[in-house]
Amino acid sequence: MKLTVNGTHYHIEVRNREKQETVVFLHGFTGTTKSWHSVATGWTDHKLVFIDLIGHGKTESPKSVEFYTMERQLANLDALFDQLELDRFSLIGYSMGGRTALAYACEFPVRVSGLILESASPGLRSEEARRKRRANDAHLVERIVTQGLVGFIDSWENIALFDSQKSLPEKVKDVIRQERLEQNPVGLANSLLGMGTGSQASYWGELMCLNMPVLLVTGQLDLKFELIAKEMASLMPKAIHKTIDAGHAIHVEKPAEFATIVREYLSLNYQGGKS
Repeated sequence: MKLTVNGTHYHIEVRNREKQETVVFLHGFTGTTKSWHSVATGWTDHKLVFIDLIGHGKTESPKSVEFYTMERQLANLDALFDQLELDRFSLIGYSMGGRTALAYACEFPVRVSGLILESASPGLRSEEARRKRRANDAHLVERIVTQGLVGFIDSWENIALFDSQKSLPEKVKDVIRQERLEQNPVGLANSLLGMGTGSQASYWGELMCLNMPVLLVTGQLDLKFELIAKEMASLMPKAIHKTIDAGHAIHVEKPAEFATIVREYLSLNYQGGKS
């Protein structure tokens, strides 16, 4: 379906509409709703809502970067949930989508009954770190402009963060690459500039205030995010940390195992409420 909020058209997929308990999924950078299809296979006990974030997939990719700020994304998501009549739901986010999910839970905690963060962070603590990250993201944007989408994706899929994906079956790698190649280069560039890690506010100081159950999932090959998750778990009142034998994109490398862990967690920690 297509819904419009604050002047932006969003693409949304809904499965198992008759179910009351709802789970919302937010993908990572260069991802789409398709990123979660393998995870959703056989998942029938919840209503599943998948959203293409701004600049990605079939959601609009405005030319102005002002549409892409994290603050605007959180407001847009809240308006989308109003239109979808979702009062309470569990929220799952991966990487960029995980940062977005965490920020949403901090700003709109009343809606979120449970939070599942895959390979995610609360942002960067210092302005100096954010400045360096903005400079790095600006270089990535320059690559998109100078190399074109194909050239950028060639570089992006070969960064160290995704080394573990090289051992995936060729058919799976082809699906991932095709999903990336279907993106709008304007949307990717503005997403980096507007809601990249260097552009968003830090939520480290808000973690102790999150009172909903939180599941942190990381891959044991992804040492950076393993350490981040351990520190996050130590600061959150109701968080647990699970490690899977995978890299950064666990839901891609081990979709069935990821889905099993999440569904078991939800069955034990769902807090109720009308979805």
